[in-house]
Amino acid sequence: MKQKITVLGSTGSIGTNTLDVLARHRDRYEVFALSAATQVDLMLHQCAEFRPVYAVMASAAHARELADKLRDNGIGTEVLQADDALQQIASHPEVDAVMAAIVGAAGLAPCMAAARAGKRLLLANKEALVVGGALFMDTVRRHGATLLPIDSEHSAIFQCLPEDRTSWPQRVDSLLLTASGGPFRQRDPSTLSQITPEQACAHPNFSMGRKISVDSATMMNKALEVIEARWLFDMAPDRIQVVIHPQQIVHSMVQFKDSSVLAQLGTPDMRVPIACGLAWPQRIASGAAPLDFARLAALTFEEADAVRFPGLHLSWQALRASEGTTAVLNASNEIAVSAFLDRRLAFDRIHAVNLRTLEAVSPPTLGSLDDLLALDAQARAVAREVAGQWSL
Repeated sequence: MKQKITVLGSTGSIGTNTLDVLARHRDRYEVFALSAATQVDLMLHQCAEFRPVYAVMASAAHARELADKLRDNGIGTEVLQADDALQQIASHPEVDAVMAAIVGAAGLAPCMAAARAGKRLLLANKEALVVGGALFMDTVRRHGATLLPIDSEHSAIFQCLPEDRTSWPQRVDSLLLTASGGPFRQRDPSTLSQITPEQACAHPNFSMGRKISVDSATMMNKALEVIEARWLFDMAPDRIQVVIHPQQIVHSMVQFKDSSVLAQLGTPDMRVPIACGLAWPQRIASGAAPLDFARLAALTFEEADAVRFPGLHLSWQALRASEGTTAVLNASNEIAVSAFLDRRLAFDRIHAVNLRTLEAVSPPTLGSLDDLLALDAQARAVAREVAGQWSL
């Protein structure tokens, strides 16, 4: 029988790549539901091609527009507009697997819903773990969900680790996350204040959404990945390292107790980890080009510069602080990046907003999703105030 898939964030880069892989294997998979924020026309095209049972848009206005266009084109997909619509399509009894590709804390609630429903959860939403942390992982364990990482770095580590998770403490020494260094790897740090949104979004290897492109440029994406790795692999923060690898051929590595290192290599194409997550433990064609070692350029590695990328090191600080501090960091960063993309904040002030917000917000005791969302809202409010003080 075909596996039924829900794709959360289907119009983003991960979502569209997921649909590309699914389209190559229509004998194995069918799309059950899709969700998007504002791209009505792209969602209409996806519904016309994949004929999902349900589609969800982020606002009532966009949902009405999509429903009208679906009706005019004779497409029977039902548009859900309820406040919990994302949770509905993530936990629906007919769904076998959920691709969680919504950017930001907005993806936390549907990820939790999928985990509570015991789904196979393909996690491309860093924030579910950065914000949810222990609560999210406890939900996965208690309800028997299967969690598979889709970020290329975490997928690489997952593929390199022994299948017997109980052996990791005795066998694994450390995890090494690779980072491209983004477009400003060699830029003079004194010129960072002059960077424009267009420059920050010009990633050297990947075509990504604007927010994650800025995070790559500041290396905050790697800070979030350090936090994510801590929870995914139950690894102490001081056993997680980051190394810059501009070619992005080695996607990450695992160093073992005997000092041997296993690495996962591949072309920089997100369809590879997506296909891995969809089919694991089997393997299916992703559509990505294979590596040609005869033509491969040199592979180089560098230390991450703390002056050029100060945000990276906030990850270890936040993980050593009280539970919830990583949620504060994530919320603040979303606000700061949004202000930068709107040309209201200088690029080099993103880190300053994050640092000031971390100093101002003390997380309370967290026991539920509502507690996490309340902390997220508080941190955002503080970050907006701080960003406003440096507004351009």
